[in-house]
Amino acid sequence: MNQVELRALAKINLGLDVLGRRENGYHDVRMIMQSIYLYDEVKIEKMSIPGVEVATNLDYLPTGGDNIAYKAAKLLRDEFRISDGVKITLNKHIPVAAGLAGGSSNAAAVLFGMNRMFRLGLSQKSLMDRGLKLGADVPYCIMRGTVLAEGIGEELKPLPDMPKCTVLIAKPPVSVSTKAVYEALDSKEITAHPDIDAIIKGLEQHDLRKIAGAMGNVLEDVTIPMHPVIARIKQEMIEAGALGAMMSGSGPTVFGLFASRSSAREAQKRIREKALTRQVYVTNMHSVRRNQHGG
Repeated sequence: MNQVELRALAKINLGLDVLGRRENGYHDVRMIMQSIYLYDEVKIEKMSIPGVEVATNLDYLPTGGDNIAYKAAKLLRDEFRISDGVKITLNKHIPVAAGLAGGSSNAAAVLFGMNRMFRLGLSQKSLMDRGLKLGADVPYCIMRGTVLAEGIGEELKPLPDMPKCTVLIAKPPVSVSTKAVYEALDSKEITAHPDIDAIIKGLEQHDLRKIAGAMGNVLEDVTIPMHPVIARIKQEMIEAGALGAMMSGSGPTVFGLFASRSSAREAQKRIREKALTRQVYVTNMHSVRRNQHGG
């Protein structure tokens, strides 16, 4: 096997709570992660010359040691003393620095693909352990599906599949620093926590309205005052018929859950007409039981 082509899926957070800050600067979280059909195409090829090479369709992305996909390839090459070089081509569609785990998903795809290509024999758990060295979201991006994440995001427990629905993703043209958002959160008291257990109950009952009604993200209280356009996009989605709309991760991306594709299309049209953002995508949930990694 000389090359592997994979789909690196984006994720959204159906619920995100922060329980506290550790001495090492990491935060204890409790969140529900969900993968969606918005993805980057990741191609991994063997090279006769040693080393790691990364190419991407986005000229502003780093392609050297600062790129997390590069780090993932180097980690496995070094550990298993792989003599072949590796070329990684990232055709990116997931918005960058958007709270959708695009980089982490790229790294997960590289670990998964190199394990298959070089027949390393690593289990999913072994891949996830290595992924954690690269970033807190990488283990989840290897597992995918509907998952409860605790600890710093590395303690993962699969949940019942999300009910079928249409998802609208809107990424406004602003940049958000995850580090700055968490620092701002640390300087204020969290007075309202999302009801993660109510979302889990909704999943167990396969009740889309219950899930949407219980969604919450504690980081909205920090990011929305910095970027009010997030609240405006949420409002447009709700007015167009979203059962629920929320910021994903530390933002700035907003997602809405819709019972019908036509109402999601209507929200997409309204958001574009009001020039809130051009990056608006209609998509679906991803179920691990329907489609294994590598899609």
